[in-house]
Amino acid sequence: MGPQRIVCLTEEPTETLYLLGEQDRIVGISGFTVRPPQARKEKPKVSAFTSAKIGEILKLKPDFVIGFSDIQAEIAAELIKHGVEVWISNHRSVAGIVDYVRRLGALVGAGERAAALAGELERNLDAARERVARLPRRPKVYFEEWDSPQITGIAWVSELVGIAGGDDVFPEHAAMPLARDRILADPLEVVRRAPELILGSWCGKKFRPEQVAARAGWSEVPAVRDGELHEVKSPIILQPGPAALTAGVDELSRIIAGWAQRRAG
Repeated sequence: MGPQRIVCLTEEPTETLYLLGEQDRIVGISGFTVRPPQARKEKPKVSAFTSAKIGEILKLKPDFVIGFSDIQAEIAAELIKHGVEVWISNHRSVAGIVDYVRRLGALVGAGERAAALAGELERNLDAARERVARLPRRPKVYFEEWDSPQITGIAWVSELVGIAGGDDVFPEHAAMPLARDRILADPLEVVRRAPELILGSWCGKKFRPEQVAARAGWSEVPAVRDGELHEVKSPIILQPGPAALTAGVDELSRIIAGWAQRRAG
């Protein structure tokens, strides 16, 4: 049977459970949830990312709470003190996202459906890789998760950029799981690495390409010179769940293919 009353502290377990047809188990969600849209209409919102309404969660009488990363450690600890079972996943890679789907499915007794969903996600990634083979050239890509301070892309984002046909200009930063370790100490390092595409996903805040282009010294960056600054909406790329491996990689592929087409023209 598995848990029957689940609270999801982030979006990816909510999206995954809906895709598995197990949404009736969910009794509370994160206020940042946008996928799927019906979840916002159907489920009480009881948490942000770094905070949660512990009292409201306890009123829901959950038998399982799902969160993500060390950032939610204090929320998890408080719930555990109240006798609630908590699972905090900490996956940071594309393979980790696929495995997460399988593990979550197993936890709710939907292992076969989860395996099928994982297979669909892997096939979508394979299709993206096949499209890349037709590109004449791979662009150098700077992915920015936040603007002040400037934070580069996390591991699964960097991997998806590669799958979609680009080369992350800060691959060494992507290996760092914590955002503070991906802060650019010197913004002019972007100038030196000369990305041909700049992708912005400012974690729920609208990306402002004109502000990026106006940064001191950045007029020399090829992406700025050519007007190749594009937003990727954070719900489809910064959540380590199915969205990143479907809508996220598809959007990256579209942007990179458009860049290649403009260069060819």
